Amino acid sequence: MRFTKLAQSVISGAVLAGALAIGIGTAQAADLRIGVEGAYPPFSEKTASGELIGFDIDIANALCEKMGVTCELVEQDWDGIIPALQAKKYDAIVASMSITEDRKKVVDFTKKYYNTPAKFAAKDGMFSDDSPAAMAGKRIGVQRGTIHDDFLTSVYKDSEIVRYATQDEVYLDITAGRIDAMLADSLAIDEGFLKTDAGKGYSFFGADHSEVEYFGEGAGIAIRKGEDELREKLNDAIDAIRADGTYDKIQAKYFDFDIYGG
Repeated sequence: MRFTKLAQSVISGAVLAGALAIGIGTAQAADLRIGVEGAYPPFSEKTASGELIGFDIDIANALCEKMGVTCELVEQDWDGIIPALQAKKYDAIVASMSITEDRKKVVDFTKKYYNTPAKFAAKDGMFSDDSPAAMAGKRIGVQRGTIHDDFLTSVYKDSEIVRYATQDEVYLDITAGRIDAMLADSLAIDEGFLKTDAGKGYSFFGADHSEVEYFGEGAGIAIRKGEDELREKLNDAIDAIRADGTYDKIQAKYFDFDIYGG
């Protein structure tokens, strides 16, 4: 395994410090390649200059530092993020991927590194009830291939489900009036839309949705099946950044409450 062989080598302090400061694009080959999405604010997005930023990005870099390895962040569209892992384009996925039974059939997961509920949002006052009956005949926007897509497909059979490649595209279409409501992670909607200028006049409605059958056990890091050593190193690193305050510092940059969950 690429990670195991390189992790056992001695990395000089100067090279490691430089690699951690840069995060990606290091001169030498990275010890660990991590797949990220880059289109899911505030967890993962790109600045105007093309820099990857966000909660997931900071967590990935912090875990690499704790493991004492250099990392390369590899941007990948969500639709192909698991196939690209299987094709060895990268070694792990840090992209707010929920740990679900269906995904466990094809990849292994670390323990969770956060857990927040899903929620519907729409124009202020448009809905007060998010039951399937209340949403019948309505157009609901969702990012394709997500747990939110699976939930809508299974439960909201009388609604028209409109699927998009990225969450940003959902935001654009709801403001354009092409969909009536949207479903996504509550923090993604709040920070990525409701708290922006585009989100003025829109709000959450209905219940928090965290049904384990659809939404899993929280967001974890996906790796290829059988790479147990890498999984345990990542689990140890998650524990370490939680214990030494690094996790709290990263969280405070983006959120004003604990998103780790119970």
